[in-house]
Amino acid sequence: MKDKRTLLLAQAAMIAALYVVITWIFAPFSFGEVQVRLSEALTILPVFTPAAIPGLFIGCIIGNILGGAVLPDIIFGSIATLIGAVFTRKLKDAHPFLAPVPPIVSNALIVPFVLRYAYSVPLPIPFMMLTVGIGEVISCGVLGMILYFALKKRPAVLSQLQN
Repeated sequence: MKDKRTLLLAQAAMIAALYVVITWIFAPFSFGEVQVRLSEALTILPVFTPAAIPGLFIGCIIGNILGGAVLPDIIFGSIATLIGAVFTRKLKDAHPFLAPVPPIVSNALIVPFVLRYAYSVPLPIPFMMLTVGIGEVISCGVLGMILYFALKKRPAVLSQLQN
């Protein structure tokens, strides 16, 4: 039992670190009203391991802090990623193409309000829902599915992730 907890903790830490590094490297287009946060591709990982849920949440918090986000963005942007990760995990046995839907929807619904009220972005909220949603479709829907199928082709990696 202790070995399994250690494995989950290590996986969560590794996922958080990957999220932070990818967010930081691609910071110029990881933030703003038109954003494609490439680290959101990792939101596919809850399909494979429950450790991805806290890993993504902590990674998003740290990534937002290092990216210079304001407190409401750190809190609510990270909650959007957490909600997406939790519901992606719930879809682990569903059709694979449903897995990226929760993070796309949660970010498209929450982040525009953060942009409006935390950063005073004057664009209409429905427009920002569209722009954030498109960015999430690119990162979660396209890149996340590429990651999904790449992992599915590597049984040795999957055996280390799945619990």
